[in-house]
Amino acid sequence: MQQFLTILALVTMAAICIQPVSAGDDEATTYYNIGQQAIANGAYEKALEYFDKVLASNTTLLGMGDGLMYTYKDKSGVLTELGRYDDALKTANDGIVLYPKSAGLWNNKGYALYKMGKYSDAADAYTKSVELDPTYIKGWINKGNALVKAGRSSDAVAAYSKALELDPRNTDATAGLADAKKSADSTLIFYGLIAVIAIGAIILFVRVRNGKEEAKPAGKGKEKK
Repeated sequence: MQQFLTILALVTMAAICIQPVSAGDDEATTYYNIGQQAIANGAYEKALEYFDKVLASNTTLLGMGDGLMYTYKDKSGVLTELGRYDDALKTANDGIVLYPKSAGLWNNKGYALYKMGKYSDAADAYTKSVELDPTYIKGWINKGNALVKAGRSSDAVAAYSKALELDPRNTDATAGLADAKKSADSTLIFYGLIAVIAIGAIILFVRVRNGKEEAKPAGKGKEKK
């Protein structure tokens, strides 16, 4: 009994002396919250400063939830908004190494690639994003935007249509779908005209060639002795 009371006393003292660290006392979490508030205020440089402070801190507690993943995601987004596309892409890739199943990180990787003019690569990143989260409306819309820029309007129609299945009143998806259909129709007309011109050129070539052959003088036969 005496031994039990001694152990109980030691446990009680430990509980008193070692206080749990709350999110408010965690440096990385504090920096993260300041960074998020800066984004809300449109202060991207300040947000970037505090996200860098997060990553330079002990992120153990922040990493227990989604905070660390969102730090990489939002830092990548901020860098893209600031026009630092290479850094944004690197940040997204660093985050994906730790969180390969984050639809948001893949989306922001696509955003950086899109801004770099790498539309096909951006579409691939957005595809990965919506594969991980098929209900990610922004991912479907962004995929549609990238596909249009990549000259794949017909595929873009499918992406926008999926976004509208999830949110029938989404204005971005509605506008994107209309533009994609118009572009797809124009592409079909263009290729149709090319086909008609090509066929016409072939017919003309054949006629000209046949006409030349008909115009050739008949060869003189050999005189008989």
